[in-house]
Formats: sequence, structure tokens, C-alpha cells
Amino acid sequence: MPDSTPAADRAPAMHRPLRWLLLALVVVVLDLGTKLLVTQTLAYGRPVEVLPVFNLMLLHNTGAAFSFLADHDGWQRWLFAAIATGAVTGLVIWLKRLRRGEVMMAASLALIMGGAVGNLYDRVVLGYVVDFLSFHWDNWYFPAFNLADTAICLGAAGMILDALFGAKNTPKVSSEAPHE
Repeated sequence: MPDSTPAADRAPAMHRPLRWLLLALVVVVLDLGTKLLVTQTLAYGRPVEVLPVFNLMLLHNTGAAFSFLADHDGWQRWLFAAIATGAVTGLVIWLKRLRRGEVMMAASLALIMGGAVGNLYDRVVLGYVVDFLSFHWDNWYFPAFNLADTAICLGAAGMILDALFGAKNTPKVSSEAPHE
């Protein structure tokens, strides 16, 4: 199907999009490596205080964010795996369609992809996602999370920043000669 976008509004395709997939792979490796490390060194459910407001604590989450649907029979494992697979596929296609210069969006998509794949691996192989970062204040505990979740949140924040401020900075190619 031919591109119906006027030539003046088309920018060249992203230069070397594979480097962004490499960033996603780095996120996956760091995420799975830290999960393996905490699984081998921490006792399940026993906090190790790092700071007065931060503990390392090994937990298993069979649900989604904030343990959503964690108390169900296990069908949610495959639902969340299917959602993650679809999301990663869509993000790869989106990344491929980015134009040269859309660096913030490319990095954001890569972070989200890496985080999604890290948690997808846990969900499919283990049946749960390994969480271990636990922040609290007094007796109020924020739900535990991991590096994959952190990458997803950073990627989402980057997408928001790009949506708010990035359009001005994205280069456009013009077929007109510069005015002198």
C-alpha cells in the first residue's frame, strides 16, 4: 500500500532501530538478573531494611499491577501473558514506524518492551512475577515491584513527556528550498 502522506510531511525512517531493541534486551537482562539474585538470597516475605522507607522483600505476584486478580484460580496468568505479548508486538511495530529523530519515543517504547518481556518471562515460566522493591511509610506499604515495572513506568513517563514537549523537536523534511 503506497504512503499517502505528502512528501513535505514525511521524515526519513528511524536510523538503526535495532539499537532500541538492544536497550529493551538490556532491561530484560537486568530485570531477570536482579530477580534471580533476590530469589537466591532473600527469604520469601521477610523484609531486609535498606533505608527507613525502603526494604528488599521477595514476593510473588500472580496478578497484574497492584496484585489485581491475584486471588483467582490461575487463568489470569495466561490472560496477562497474552496481553503482554500483544503489547510487545504492537510496540515493536510502533518502533519500526518512528521517524528519525524521535529518540524520546523510541527509548520510551524500548523501556516498556523490556519491562513487559521481563515480567512476561516470569509469568509464563514461573506462574508469577517476582517483586522485591518495597517502599513504605510508617505502616503504609506501596505494592512491591521490580526493575521491569520501573522500566515500564519510566517508559510511560517518557511517552507523556514526548507527547507534551516532543512534537516541537521532531524534525520534518521539507521538499522546499530554504528561504535565503
